[in-house]
Amino acid sequence: MTTSFGAAHAAVASDPKVQIQRFYGLRSSHFLLLNKIPGRVFPSLPPNRLVVRAVSTPVKPGTSAEPKRSKVEIFKEQSNFIRYPLNEELLTDAPNINEPATQLIKFHGSYQQTNRDERGSKSYSFMLRTKNPCGKVSNELYLAMDDLADQFGIGTLRLTTRQTFQLHGVLKKDLKTVMSTIIRNMGSTLGACGDLNRNVLAPAAPLARKDYLFAQETAENIAALLTPQSGFYYDMWVDGERIMSAEPPEVVKARNDNSHGTNFPDSPEPIYGTQFLPRKFKVAVTVPTDNSVDILTNDIGVVVVSDDDGQPLGFNLYVGGGMGRTHRVETTFPRLAEPLGYVPKEDILYAVKAIVVTQRENGRRDDRKYSRMKYLLSSWGIEKFRTVVEQYYGRKFEHCRELPEWEFKSYLGWHEQGNGRLFCGLHVDSGRIKGTMKKTLREVIEKYKLNVRITPNQNLVLCDIRRAWKRPITTTLAQAGLLDPRFVDPLNITAMACPALPLCPLAITEAERGIPDILKRVRSVFDKVGLKYNEAIVIRITGCPNGCARPYMAELGFVGDGPNSYQVTCRLMLMNSIAIGFENSSPQVGDGEIKLNVFVHILNQLWLGGTPNQMSLAKCFMNKVKIQELEKVMEPLFYYWKKKRQSRESFGDFTNRLGFEKLQEYVDKWVGLPESSNRYNLKVFTDRETYNRVDELAKLQDKTAHQLAMDVIRNFVASQENGKSE
Repeated sequence: MTTSFGAAHAAVASDPKVQIQRFYGLRSSHFLLLNKIPGRVFPSLPPNRLVVRAVSTPVKPGTSAEPKRSKVEIFKEQSNFIRYPLNEELLTDAPNINEPATQLIKFHGSYQQTNRDERGSKSYSFMLRTKNPCGKVSNELYLAMDDLADQFGIGTLRLTTRQTFQLHGVLKKDLKTVMSTIIRNMGSTLGACGDLNRNVLAPAAPLARKDYLFAQETAENIAALLTPQSGFYYDMWVDGERIMSAEPPEVVKARNDNSHGTNFPDSPEPIYGTQFLPRKFKVAVTVPTDNSVDILTNDIGVVVVSDDDGQPLGFNLYVGGGMGRTHRVETTFPRLAEPLGYVPKEDILYAVKAIVVTQRENGRRDDRKYSRMKYLLSSWGIEKFRTVVEQYYGRKFEHCRELPEWEFKSYLGWHEQGNGRLFCGLHVDSGRIKGTMKKTLREVIEKYKLNVRITPNQNLVLCDIRRAWKRPITTTLAQAGLLDPRFVDPLNITAMACPALPLCPLAITEAERGIPDILKRVRSVFDKVGLKYNEAIVIRITGCPNGCARPYMAELGFVGDGPNSYQVTCRLMLMNSIAIGFENSSPQVGDGEIKLNVFVHILNQLWLGGTPNQMSLAKCFMNKVKIQELEKVMEPLFYYWKKKRQSRESFGDFTNRLGFEKLQEYVDKWVGLPESSNRYNLKVFTDRETYNRVDELAKLQDKTAHQLAMDVIRNFVASQENGKSE
């Protein structure tokens, strides 16, 4: 459905320098309704002026001074609902935009970036991030994104940990063309960045099950509920033409409902107002057992609760999760969401809206380090938070329903959808679609007119595949290196990395370009201590402490910390630290691979503990470890994991059970592997002579014997499937 944005907001949009509403506080004009609710008392305020009271920055009694606000809050206030001065900056001949516009364009789904590998004058470009609730991508949109990457980007597509695309390298002069193309192909970047609700996660599996379908429908409805309404996005990129599908009536009803003082009446943004939220806001929806979405890392986690027949009844709600922190500021921290309560299914939009409004009204706006909702939860505690949310919700929450154990589900490989069709999950290293892989994926998706879904683990799912297509699709994909997960190193299956250098302005160190070397080194230690090839741990790397790849949930996570160094996180309930680094000079390129020069650097932090199902939080373990001595820490930890673990005990569970003192003792007393501990994986090598010969060849290619052997096996399998056995 195509409609004009309409005359209702035309006067507001006509002149960005006038009719900017003054900021008189965040309370909606109906917030006094809450005073009538027993147990809820608000301070009396002058009728013509409401004062924002940010958490931890109260106004002293007897003073009229306004509390401090961050400059981003000022930019939002003066922007005429996220328009000015971005609309003027986009018209200049300069390759970049100014600071206020840089903050505002985030709400439109874009970050200004520079190529940090280059020295001298800055080379500006823009990253665009799409918004795809549940990771759903239509055939039309995928092909459009593929074209845009080649025509206006750097020739690659990036799958993110929040089920979206990132398109890097777009020049300012091309922004409107790229944005309008995405919009006209039924896509959007609105709200993919900025101080508002981001992309809503849900399991990417296209299973024809009541609970999965209901979870995905709910995710889409929450995304629609919290989408900005003032039209700034369409004004900027398609000249006010609003291209969208009709919203479900229950979404419109919930958004417009103001019976509990949640809305700004007569505002173009009934939920967000002029100031939107204090910081980013993240929501995920899933079903019991399926933690493919890292449910507890979100501001709101929504879990479908069904009856014995699989019929959805309602939802458990969890609140206060978030990954970001600031190095050496101990008052910032990653945090897991905690149970808020249960709501019947018909109330979910009202409950989510009440939580969002609680954060809008009470989250800090003076210091953005503390503006996420997790700090509000940490300051208030869950009981006070629940009480305030219930005022906006209008009823009490029930106790959360008990749920079965969680597990991580990748959905890689071939699976039944349950409706007669198949889906195929494809592993994509660090989510980077490029080269032959990109060309082949387009060929398959275009030829068979497939819709796709992006997973929260940076992978891709091809949907609605007829059975007759399975063999030719498998063969075509294998030729491009998109293999059955049986032929992918298990360490790679669960590994994630953010893009980091050279384009991310927040990156301190390498991540995506560094993770291949890290995985190779971990695999080498596994081989050395005798761990089997099919054993793995969850490894994640980010180039800064913001944690986009959710490293604080990994069994082994690397976090960029200072120039040319990393914090290394593992999961443990105890404290520690370690550091690794890569040279920040231009990478060496050969045979299609980026090779980085490893160097020695000392800094903090190795974090240990946690479990593969992503339900516990990482903490630190060890200080000042040199990069070339990383193996001296990993070897004893992995060796004793193999030797002393209980039946089927994960690395994270093992470290938690033993505790800090024992692990430190293992590291301190380590003098190398006992002679008898060197094992050969007889599943690949039947004798030592063969192993030694393959090992010699592998060293010439900077690989382990097992990695070279698996490469040979993969190539053989691919040739067999293509009917070209040699």
